[in-house]
Amino acid sequence: MCRRHECAAVIPCLDEAPRISEVVRQVRRHVNLVIVVDDGSRDDTANLAAHAGASVIRRPFNGGKGSAARLGWDLARKLGFQWVLCMDGDGQHAADDIPALFECARLSNAMLVVGNRMAKPDGMPALRFWVNLWMSAGLSRLGRQVFPDSQCGFRLVHLPSLIQASLRSSHFEVESEMLLAFARLGLPISFVPIQTLYRGSQSKINPVVDTWRWIRWRLAQMAFFGLEA
Repeated sequence: MCRRHECAAVIPCLDEAPRISEVVRQVRRHVNLVIVVDDGSRDDTANLAAHAGASVIRRPFNGGKGSAARLGWDLARKLGFQWVLCMDGDGQHAADDIPALFECARLSNAMLVVGNRMAKPDGMPALRFWVNLWMSAGLSRLGRQVFPDSQCGFRLVHLPSLIQASLRSSHFEVESEMLLAFARLGLPISFVPIQTLYRGSQSKINPVVDTWRWIRWRLAQMAFFGLEA
């Protein structure tokens, strides 16, 4: 069971000055520590996050969401936390949904609880909806279980299990790698419906570079398990 005092939020950020203060303040209502990893921002993200009450790790360069997240997970582990709440810093994840993730972990004994935007995708850009549907179908096949929203970064994760998973991805494919790693370890995964707030912020995902990187990663996974494309 995940309790508030056992959980730290980890928020990798890149140029999120317009929204990070409010994100940190809202998330702090639900967890005891918010860790913001500033992944080479060129704006005032780090200072604003610190002023709002976050513990900030600042990198002088952009190394990717996955590697930034691992820095935050490492710090949470060193501080003795048992769970991490993974969120984005652009305000698209509603802090009001955090209790639903805690409750799902309590009721299901899941080691990984993932937000499911596809349960109510109203307002989701059409391209993002169809790409997410396609990616989720492919990962469900690899993981041999249904992942209704494989790309959602709003997650509650059992930290010792996350360390055991030994994730290596440096970029946005880290969410996919996490799901497959937990599935292969036989660790229970649950999904819970969440709202997603599209506020006109530009996605940090490069539609060409990051999609191609994810396709290469998926092909490598399929080859490893002897599956055909």
